[in-house]
Amino acid sequence: MSTPSPSAPSWPHCAHGAHPADPVGCHGIQVPGHTACLAHLTDTDRDTYLSGLTPGADIDHRGTPFTEDLLNHFLDAVRDPVSRRPHLGAAWFVEAQFSGDAWFGGAQFSGNANFGKARFFDDAGFAGAQFSGAANFGEAQFSGITGFGEAQFSGFATFREARFSGITWFDRARFSSDVRFGGARFSGDVWFDEAQFLAASWWGPVVCGGTVGLSGAVFGAPVTLEVAARQVRCTRTRWQSTATVRVRRASVDLGHAVLEAPVAVIAHPTLFISPRRTPLDESPLAGSGEVRVMSVQGVDAAHLVLTDTDLSDCLFSGAFHLDQLRLEGRTTLSSTPTGWHRKGIFPVRWTRRRTLAEEQHWRAQTVGQPSVFTGTPPEPRRWRTGPHHPDPARTPDPDDIAPLYRQLRKAFEDGKNEPGAADFYYGECEMRRHDRTGTPKAERRLLWAYWLLSGYGLRAGRALGWLAAAMLATIVLLMASGLPMSSPKQEATGTVPAGGGTVTFIIDKQDVKNPTGDRFTSKRFDKALNVTLNSVVFRSSGQDLTTTGTYIEMTSRLLEPALLALAVLAIRGRIKR
Repeated sequence: MSTPSPSAPSWPHCAHGAHPADPVGCHGIQVPGHTACLAHLTDTDRDTYLSGLTPGADIDHRGTPFTEDLLNHFLDAVRDPVSRRPHLGAAWFVEAQFSGDAWFGGAQFSGNANFGKARFFDDAGFAGAQFSGAANFGEAQFSGITGFGEAQFSGFATFREARFSGITWFDRARFSSDVRFGGARFSGDVWFDEAQFLAASWWGPVVCGGTVGLSGAVFGAPVTLEVAARQVRCTRTRWQSTATVRVRRASVDLGHAVLEAPVAVIAHPTLFISPRRTPLDESPLAGSGEVRVMSVQGVDAAHLVLTDTDLSDCLFSGAFHLDQLRLEGRTTLSSTPTGWHRKGIFPVRWTRRRTLAEEQHWRAQTVGQPSVFTGTPPEPRRWRTGPHHPDPARTPDPDDIAPLYRQLRKAFEDGKNEPGAADFYYGECEMRRHDRTGTPKAERRLLWAYWLLSGYGLRAGRALGWLAAAMLATIVLLMASGLPMSSPKQEATGTVPAGGGTVTFIIDKQDVKNPTGDRFTSKRFDKALNVTLNSVVFRSSGQDLTTTGTYIEMTSRLLEPALLALAVLAIRGRIKR
């Protein structure tokens, strides 16, 4: 058993074990009428004291060391004969020490219950306990498994600076008044599944070395949560009022959460501050400080704000009103694979753009990538596999993914961030191009040409490349067969009447002659370039051309201005405000 705090308590302590080297001895408060605490009474005195207790009695055992057997005898002494549940009035266990299992399951506390700075060296259970007054577990230390499942707290409850070393359960607990967990630390997982926080206004900050489970929990009042953890699960969590969820380092699952009012999930940039005004130690949480949102499936996104979050693995399918989702600050999405790849016999390189997790999963399933173990860091040269990989029936198809891109694009555009919406438009067109069920074949072919020529009007370099190629082809074709051998000269012919009078001249050009001999000369290049440049800006050069050259010029005057327009459109899409 660890020794209590060296600071002397403010109550008359037990004289057991006192000697010159240890003038304090046991810190347990004296039982009334005795000079020792409950743990150090004689058997006769302890039995006499316990037999005098009645259900609902106020008790004070501050600093008392309890063995499992002693605690069970004490709880039996205050057990209600009808309900068979321990019934205490006001209960003081400040700095008490519990060796062995401490089971207060189903106990009823009619008055205030104070377990501040108490130490539980093994498992502790308060499952189903009822706290009618305030409940204080501030700075308590729980070394084993701790259970508060289905406990009910009618008064103010505090777990400030409490330490939980094992797995902790608050499943279906009910907090009718305010509750504070400021500075609490959980070494293992802590579960608040289906718990009810009806009046909590500030929840945290807490540090959890594992998972903070809030699945099915209900928050009935405006609340601010501050959590640093590995995972935060808010699946089916109900937010009945506004909430701000500040998170550090964790992956957050919001799947099927019910948002009745605006809820903001924010990546907190600095260490949380404890109630003692000191930064909370996050050493159990190694790794990146990025906050990763894993799912918003089934969520009404009209009430959701995500700030500075990583959405690389976030699942959006099944969400409502995605076009009203607000993405603020620095939003990270997964990118396409890097490097060169082989597609059939051709090498390909993916256009760098931000993609949704659903597209990553579909492409990984399509190309037959092998599954990876959960938690394995993604490879930059591969698509990310989904949770149901490689099952095609549970992997979204292009017709499912295109609406997601469309709605998120609108969310960016409504937020006046059209450059940020460009990748979502690209992704929408990509999914429509690959959709063989909802997109007609003619439309798919048009999208294919649009993608090939300019990357859906978003890749200026691709459009300029095609423009340069078209201009070069035009120049070569004009030099080869579009320019005549020489410029035709005008001729004047007429008849002079013998007796004088009016003279009539007929002026005409010679027929254009197709080129022969050396066609690729600098002079012919200069003429061909002039024709081509004028075609780019949709002007006629005025050059004499062969019949073939006329058609070449007409084609270039149609195609090259269109490519130039696509390049301008792509540049505009990236800088538009």
